[in-house]
Amino acid sequence: MALIFRTVMQSVGLLLSFLGWILSITTTYLPHWKNLNLDLNEMENWIMGLWQTCVTQEEVGMQCKDFDSFLALPAELRVSRILMFLSNGLGFLGLLLSGFGLDCLRIGEGQRDLKRRLLILGGVLSWASGIAALVPVSWVAHKTIQEFWDENVPDFVPRWEFGEALFLGWFAGLSLLLGGCLLNCAACFSHAPLASGHYAVAQIQTQCPYLEDGTADPQV
Repeated sequence: MALIFRTVMQSVGLLLSFLGWILSITTTYLPHWKNLNLDLNEMENWIMGLWQTCVTQEEVGMQCKDFDSFLALPAELRVSRILMFLSNGLGFLGLLLSGFGLDCLRIGEGQRDLKRRLLILGGVLSWASGIAALVPVSWVAHKTIQEFWDENVPDFVPRWEFGEALFLGWFAGLSLLLGGCLLNCAACFSHAPLASGHYAVAQIQTQCPYLEDGTADPQV
């Protein structure tokens, strides 16, 4: 029963980590980090991401323009780029190491301690990837709230609001955190005893020296 529960926990943890990694990559390149709706022209909507700003018009469609300079970006966008890349890289390494540490994988089946260490390290990397994804989206959300309620800005000036990518990034970070925690919890469970077939082989191997010497088996 413990073996089944540990296997299910490993599978769910790896699945959540993989889902969070995919969503983290999607969040990195989506331009919908911020939305801006103009009251004077409801047919024109602006969106901003880490890489470009886009405007959507009913007649023209969507037109995007990449940011010209990395250093000219606000601090939250510069740091967000770095952290999102870090999240994607850590998430990939976490998935790779966790995959080799799964019990269902036959590779390295005899090295249980090594597989357990790989599973723990993969879980830690997934957990770190989740933190690296939550920090930038939360920072951008915090700056958006500050700018939205800034009393020094006149009321007629349009305000940026939350984009869909922020909610996707929060979900990605939570999935990576939960997946990493499940992988680490699964690694803490004790390994199941050897199966009956493995036990029989091990018992025969221990009896062979006595049979070859002609001495009696001490277990008889």
